[in-house]
Amino acid sequence: MADVLLDLPETLRSELKEPMGAIYTDTAALLADAGEPLVAVGDMVTYHLLEAGRVPDLALVDEQTKRSAVDSDVTAAITGFDRTVAVANPAGTLTSELLEAMRAGLDSDATTLVDVDGEEDLAALPAVLMVSETASVVYGQPDEGMVLVTPDGAVRDRVRSILSRMDGDSQAVFDAISSRE
Repeated sequence: MADVLLDLPETLRSELKEPMGAIYTDTAALLADAGEPLVAVGDMVTYHLLEAGRVPDLALVDEQTKRSAVDSDVTAAITGFDRTVAVANPAGTLTSELLEAMRAGLDSDATTLVDVDGEEDLAALPAVLMVSETASVVYGQPDEGMVLVTPDGAVRDRVRSILSRMDGDSQAVFDAISSRE
């Protein structure tokens, strides 16, 4: 059983539909605006970045897109990472295992693919707090494109607010991700 630290309550779901950054449909334009390191959350985002020739420093995938399995050609194309780590993270949650894998990936000079058994969607939230302000976090906005997040003060405040209102132990999450903040 995964060590769930936070669970997303129904009351916060609509708040997460509002993008935390600019939406791109052109991967080259996104990469031109992206900082370092680059964190990708989601199979389709990771696929598009790899197809454009950029291996994210940290990528999180769950072999799902919009609650359905991604095409096998997408899964097959998600390669080229220095290492792959498998973790469990049930849908709508953040687990200690996921956060530890993200931290290890960001602290490493190696590119890291985190293969999530469950769901990786909420990983964009702690990622925003784990990276420097020069970094970029990219996640998918269903049926719209890719969201490029610049983790500035306003975005970090929004993320902290969301995490603190989730069910569970938000302080444990803040402790787990604080070494870069």
